Amino acid sequence: MAVSPPALPDPEPAPSRRRLRTVVAVLWTAAALALILNLTGGRGGSFDAGGPPHAPPALPAVSTAPYTPPGASASPSAEGPRMSRSRPVRLVIPKIGVNAPFTDLAIGASGMLDPPPADDTNLVGWYARGHAPGEPGTAIIAGHVDTKTSPAVFAGLGELEKGDKFHVTRADGSRADFVVDDAESFRKDDFPSDRVYGDTPQAQVRLITCAGAYDRKARDYTENLVVFAHLV
Repeated sequence: MAVSPPALPDPEPAPSRRRLRTVVAVLWTAAALALILNLTGGRGGSFDAGGPPHAPPALPAVSTAPYTPPGASASPSAEGPRMSRSRPVRLVIPKIGVNAPFTDLAIGASGMLDPPPADDTNLVGWYARGHAPGEPGTAIIAGHVDTKTSPAVFAGLGELEKGDKFHVTRADGSRADFVVDDAESFRKDDFPSDRVYGDTPQAQVRLITCAGAYDRKARDYTENLVVFAHLV
């Protein structure tokens, strides 16, 4: 029986064919890289460049009625340091390099607190009809974690820990100094509104932004990060 000859190796491609293969390989690599950057926002995260900017959490209408924490008196009196009402001008958080101006936030037609403008990466908002930072009660400060193009003012908020300090400069020239009590993330479908938004007899602040995984279908993060702090 005749034995079949071994398969011959492919001849070396001509120079023009080698150049063509190189060009095609480069184009495929560039296309793959562009796709990865588009899906991650150019920074390796879960950002969807085609989605809306990631706003602070959708806040329900914040009541200014007194909130009594469990175990507290039904008629709480002002406790701890306090300041008179004055508009916040600037938020400074040295640990994470935040030095940002304020804008007023209001509750929109949906009944939720409108977020700060989406195109400004260094801007925080406060619920202007609620308590001002420094006066007795719970002041709400919200900021973006990122935008369509880059990380935003509260990108590093998750680094804050109990004992960290920050301050708010105010329109009357005073400065309200705060110390962090806690920082927690909550699922948006199980958000403890009373704990976060409920009024208190002390001068307290909540710093709020988005956190958790990015839900591409909903085009939103799955959690809210809340930093609890009090005036010192």
